[in-house]
Parts: sequence; C-alpha cells; structure tokens
Amino acid sequence: MKKYIIPFLGLALALLGLAALSAQTHEPAKTIVQTDRAPKAIGPYSQAIAAGGFVFCSGQLGIDPATGKLIPGGIEAETRQALKNLQAVLEASGSSLDRVVKTTVILADMADFAAMNKVYSEFFPAAPPARATFQAAGLALQARVEIEGIAVKP
Repeated sequence: MKKYIIPFLGLALALLGLAALSAQTHEPAKTIVQTDRAPKAIGPYSQAIAAGGFVFCSGQLGIDPATGKLIPGGIEAETRQALKNLQAVLEASGSSLDRVVKTTVILADMADFAAMNKVYSEFFPAAPPARATFQAAGLALQARVEIEGIAVKP
C-alpha cells in the first residue's frame, strides 16, 4: 500500500501546482479594448476585443477622435488617420502595428487603391501583414476607406 501513496501524493501535488499556476496566468475569455485616442464606436460594437492572445480590431475610418468627423483631404488623409486610429486601439490593448498579422482594407472606390497603398506602406514598411482589399458600395459617414486588423499580443 505504501508504494502507491508516494506516487499518488506526488501526482496530487503536481496537479495542485498546475492549478495554482493556471489560476495565476488565466486571462478572461475576452477583454473589451477602449481608448479615447481613437474615435468612439458609432454603433453597437467595441473598438477591439482581445481574446486568445490576439487583438481583433473593428474597422477604423479616417475620423479625427477629437471632432468625430472625417479628416478632410481625400483618400490619403483618410487612410493616414484610419491607420493612426488603428494604431491607438492596438496600443491601448498592449499590442502595436508591428504585431499585426492581418488587415482588411475596404475602399469606396478601387480607383483609390494606389493612393491608399502608398500611405499604407508607410505604416507597414517591412514584413507587412497579410491583407485583403476590396470595394464596397458605401462606407459609414461616406468615408473613402475603412481598415480593420488582427494583431498578436506580446
């Protein structure tokens, strides 16, 4: 009987240790990310959700967070502001643009692709994330571009 007690006690202590470690490092299933450095959501959604080691960012328009209005200046100005907004949301989550693994760019007009791409490349100069780009019939607030992203957390 004694030869079974020692291994059982060792296993029980190991399981208790794993349970304690798991309790210390357990993250909630999802965390809502919110920052005043990016525009407030204009509908029933979050700026981003952190879950499973990733940050899932809602689409960002070229809205000035201070005024709540689209930045004037066309596609390049809107793209730059949309990416600054995405950057602010990522930083609020503890991540950053250099940790983005996937973006989706939605354009009001594919004729704006080259101008958007020029600004986009300034924000992702090396090892850019995977990306899909497409045209939509219309964007909120009559924006020219919307950009969403998924990033890994450090």
